Amino acid sequence: MRLRNIRGSREAIAENEYTVKSPESLKGRWNECFGNDAPLRLEIGCGKGRFIKELAKRERNVNFVGIEKYSSVLIRALEKLDEEDTNLRFIRMDAEVICDCFGENEADRIYLNFSDPWPKEKHAKRRLESRQFLERYRGILKKDGLIEFKTDNTGLFEFALEEAEFMKEYYEMVECTRDLHNDARLMEGNVMTEYEERFSAMGNPICKYILRRL
Repeated sequence: MRLRNIRGSREAIAENEYTVKSPESLKGRWNECFGNDAPLRLEIGCGKGRFIKELAKRERNVNFVGIEKYSSVLIRALEKLDEEDTNLRFIRMDAEVICDCFGENEADRIYLNFSDPWPKEKHAKRRLESRQFLERYRGILKKDGLIEFKTDNTGLFEFALEEAEFMKEYYEMVECTRDLHNDARLMEGNVMTEYEERFSAMGNPICKYILRRL
């Protein structure tokens, strides 16, 4: 998918009070950024921010960081923020360097929502659910920390399950469904992303897993 460039988006992101300009300087010290010792949760590929903003609104006693690679997408998330969003920050960066920005055992949950499937097999290691990324997450997640992944792409979901099995020494599969919206238990408290709302309205089943770090 080709993204339309928005002129001035990088400059606007750099000036916004909700963005962290040098996340590497906060590695292991994110409590200082928020001024408290609340749990830290990350959404990788946060897009326009609907999901993480709603979570931050529901759970004021948790700190949230949205990570987005594309300026033209992240700027839309920043436009929706207000003075109530004190427990929410954003970083414009590539997730490959996540271990440079977060310390060991620093996060207690990671959300992956409707990630880019990178359909060519030669790009498999770029998928956020790949074993390479699961290893990175293991470096920053606390023991018993969770990874929650949602997608409507069944091929990507099957790949993600295979990668989770490969990493079973380090992760336990605690939830798995190929039809989230028809699972009343897992739908309790579910926050939908823009893509989730669109795809489910089209009749596409939503897949989800939850991994626990051992």
